[in-house]
Amino acid sequence: MDIRLTVLALNYMIWVCVQSSLLLVKDDEPAAWDPSGPIGAALHERMWFLLATLLGRACAQNAGERKINEKSKNRFKKTGHLLREEEEEEEEEEEEEDIRRNSYASPFDAQCSPSPSSSASRHSSVDSDHATREFIDFLKPLKSGREIFKQCRAFTEGMVYKRDMGADELSECVQDFYQNLSDRLLTQFKGSSDHVESVMDEVEKYMMTRLYKEVFCPETTDDEKKDLAIQKRIRALHWVTIEMLCVPVDEEIPEVSDSVVKAITDVIEMDSKRVPKDKLGCITRCSKHIFNAIKVSKKEAASADDFLPTLIYIVLKANPPRLQSNIQYITRFCNPSRLMTGEDGYYFTNLCCAVAFIEKLDGQSLNLSAEEFDLYMSGQASPNWPQATGASSCSPGSAALNQVHKRLDLLTGLGERQERVMEKARQLESDLIDWTDEVEQKVQSVLESFPPETQNPPAPTASGTASAASSAIDADNVENELLPPPLQPQVFAG
Repeated sequence: MDIRLTVLALNYMIWVCVQSSLLLVKDDEPAAWDPSGPIGAALHERMWFLLATLLGRACAQNAGERKINEKSKNRFKKTGHLLREEEEEEEEEEEEEDIRRNSYASPFDAQCSPSPSSSASRHSSVDSDHATREFIDFLKPLKSGREIFKQCRAFTEGMVYKRDMGADELSECVQDFYQNLSDRLLTQFKGSSDHVESVMDEVEKYMMTRLYKEVFCPETTDDEKKDLAIQKRIRALHWVTIEMLCVPVDEEIPEVSDSVVKAITDVIEMDSKRVPKDKLGCITRCSKHIFNAIKVSKKEAASADDFLPTLIYIVLKANPPRLQSNIQYITRFCNPSRLMTGEDGYYFTNLCCAVAFIEKLDGQSLNLSAEEFDLYMSGQASPNWPQATGASSCSPGSAALNQVHKRLDLLTGLGERQERVMEKARQLESDLIDWTDEVEQKVQSVLESFPPETQNPPAPTASGTASAASSAIDADNVENELLPPPLQPQVFAG
């Protein structure tokens, strides 16, 4: 700035000198230079003014630079620790603002635009927002929480570019992420195993809640066909009894019956959960209710040999929705450490065995012949229809079932009798209509065969006219014979 002003001032001074010299030239003769003259005085005044302006601007600029330097010195006098805290606070504010703008939306919303009026879409969005807030609150106390959230969010957003991949490939990507993050938590972040498990549980909850719609029962798999097949299979096996499966459970005991109902409710509720851990929790609660029912029935601790048949019986009675899809979802996207260890993994393995047993169930598994099994499967016969002759040959549960089937047969017979009565009533109505038409035809034929005869009345005489007229007066009076005789006129002599 000073150099430019100086150059401009010198140029202006040269220009003034040239102009002054031109004014002093007269008739091609140079005039004598007079520094004390008016031109010289004006030139000196102008030069001093320019120099004063340059000096003032230079002083102001130096003062501004000194102020800036003083502020910089005061800023850098702070300790490195305070500077790091300020930078971390600024980064945290920027991160939270970025989270509020971007993290609540599903990573697939850019390509999947569900109807805003869909209640299922609204429910999914609410669940995603709630899971995100809980995940952020969980990570805030952790020093590495910001880094963990960045990695999880980046992974879920990157899954949008992998939606065309197969279910096994998506599962491999998620499992690799779980493994890498778990290794970093154990090494880089120096976390204990229990602490790492709790963090991984929250990571799974956050990620699977946001990715649930895309990775549960994807279109690239045949999970839906398997669901329909196992559901149809379970419906066809509705006739299987407790005795056939050797289930040591007495449902006549109220506490046992209550445990069975709770177990059925829990295994059905599994389909309503989004997180693999929550689905496993439903299976675990169902299994514990089963163990309690066996313990109360046998009055001793339940064994594994008693548990699996009872679990098969519960699955047959519950017929859980989308059973195969839920099993495949847990297998693909659950934290592998939970499936390989602990009670959750044990109960889940037993559920998979129960489903496999139901799919391959035959007469030999139930101690039945092939003919009996086929009759039961086709519905032509049922093991509950025949009743035992002695009271000791059947249990109270089977007696109650026999009574129910007897009443069902009675209702079926009543229905058939009602159908026969209605059929006869319709036949009677048709016969009455035919009889009426037949009677009308006969009457019409008789009238046509015997037409009525018309006769001319005799001509009335003069004497008969008066009697007819007199009789005509009392024609309407049916009681004229009972009237007294009419009064006769009498003549009195005066």
